[in-house]
Amino acid sequence: MRGPSLPLPRGGSGRLRDAVASLILVLRFLTIVPVPGREAAGPGALGRAAWWFPVVGLGLGAGLVLADRVLARGFPPLLAALLVVSLWKVATGGIHLDGLADCLDGLGGRDADQRLAIMRDSRIGVFGALGLILTFLVGFVALAELPPDLRWRTLLLAPAAGRLAPLVTAALCRAAAPPAGLGATFVASLGRWPAATGLAGTAALAALLLGLTGVAALGLALAAVVLWSGFLARRLGGLTGDVLGSGVELAELAILLALAAASGVRS
Repeated sequence: MRGPSLPLPRGGSGRLRDAVASLILVLRFLTIVPVPGREAAGPGALGRAAWWFPVVGLGLGAGLVLADRVLARGFPPLLAALLVVSLWKVATGGIHLDGLADCLDGLGGRDADQRLAIMRDSRIGVFGALGLILTFLVGFVALAELPPDLRWRTLLLAPAAGRLAPLVTAALCRAAAPPAGLGATFVASLGRWPAATGLAGTAALAALLLGLTGVAALGLALAAVVLWSGFLARRLGGLTGDVLGSGVELAELAILLALAAASGVRS
């Protein structure tokens, strides 16, 4: 008579399949790129797959560099920059812009409950619309003002830094109570190691691309995101998915502004 079967340890092929499934999940969540294959599923799957966030950001940046090179051959620099930023936002499905708009609209509420109710409303308000317009325009002008040698480096760094931002924020702040929604599940399932390894990898990328200037720009961007997210968390009673998404936009914009400023100082 056979005894009860014992679970066998997962081999290397199983871990590889899990890693690929996690990557597919992150790609589908952060971009509109059609990716075939089975994605990781289950409660907390996105938080467990968060290791891939900065990597997917780097891949997005590489695509933007390629698009910038192609567009620069057929369009004037200003128009090429406008098209690149437009592709940037379209490639993400506007998911982070939506979070930013919701947060800005929600700040008009009297208390945490009303602010969260405003943020759940699918309609966009004046503050949200104004924030989206300013974010797009400032990012576009900052990119257009960068010299070509700095522009491609910035396009590689900014999306990676943006996707690092929610990992750092989620590791430092708690989710809004009562815990509900994707943001709360993400925070609950995310350990501190993805933030630490993502920070180390993105800092190394910044140093490789831009030296101390890149590391300083990354530090300023993350500091801005932490301050912004901490402010929102106090107003809302904790983090939400919209807060995490708005941090992506803020980090990218901060990188663009910091490097545009550094370029102006050097010139």
